Amino acid sequence: MNTPLPRWQRRKDARPAEIIQAALTLFSDKGFAATRLDDVAKLAGVTKGTVYLYFENKEELFKAVVRETVVPALEFAETLVEEHQGAWSDLLWQLLSSWAERMEHATSSGISRLMIAEATNFPELARFYVDEVVVRSRRLFADVINRGIQSGEFREVDPMMAARAVTAPLVMIKVWKQSFALCDTEPVDLKAFARFHFDLLVQGLRHR
Repeated sequence: MNTPLPRWQRRKDARPAEIIQAALTLFSDKGFAATRLDDVAKLAGVTKGTVYLYFENKEELFKAVVRETVVPALEFAETLVEEHQGAWSDLLWQLLSSWAERMEHATSSGISRLMIAEATNFPELARFYVDEVVVRSRRLFADVINRGIQSGEFREVDPMMAARAVTAPLVMIKVWKQSFALCDTEPVDLKAFARFHFDLLVQGLRHR
């Protein structure tokens, strides 16, 4: 009778993905500073040496987490923009509502909370996150607004300023919920707020 191989030997091809998933869970729950590679290895079911086999250090592991769990959603959204036919306000709502949904429920939303809390302590990681996620998200919304302007659906505005106006209120609500959820007697549903915010936004963007 053959003895089954250990999990980390039996699933060699899956190791990086399992390590990234474990790191995402710990980064989201504990933050960057408090997460140890020993804990990541334990949760992933591998040795610490195996973690180092794929990732040079904790910083590189964090970057991999962002690129594998956050960036794909941006890539998908960028494809939607390129392939879109129809009203740009419809696509703007689709992107805004899906973003609100991820912020509320996706495990990867813990990464944004982590960066808000720890950016000043890890400026290099903060710059990486801004370049890979924040700036890219802002340009995505600015592109939609600019295309709406070019089509005549939206009035002339600064697309980048408008993109900040699209994203900033949702980020603020998310930060508020994370900070004051236990004592806020009037909690706000993020998706419902996104709808209300969108309605106001589109009224300001459309030609009168």
